[in-house]
Amino acid sequence: MKIILYTKNGCPWCKEVLELFAEKSVSFEEREVHSNPQYFEELKNKSGQEKTPTMDLDGEIFADIDKKAIKKVLKEKGYPGF
Repeated sequence: MKIILYTKNGCPWCKEVLELFAEKSVSFEEREVHSNPQYFEELKNKSGQEKTPTMDLDGEIFADIDKKAIKKVLKEKGYPGF
C-alpha cells in the first residue's frame, strides 16, 4: 500500500495522525502543503478541497480525515498493525 499524507504545519489533527503513523510504524510520504505550493495544488486537484489531513491510499482519496477514521480505513484495508 502506498500512502501519501497531506498535512499543514500547526494542524492539530495532522499531528495526531503523524503520531499514530509513528506509533504503528506506518510507511508513508508526508506532503506538507503550506511550504510547498505544488503539493497544495496537488491536494486541491486530488480531493477538491484544501483541508488536512488528507490521505491518498493507493489513489483513493480520504479528504479531511481524522485519526479515528484513518484507523478504521487502514483496518478495513488490512494494513498490518490495525
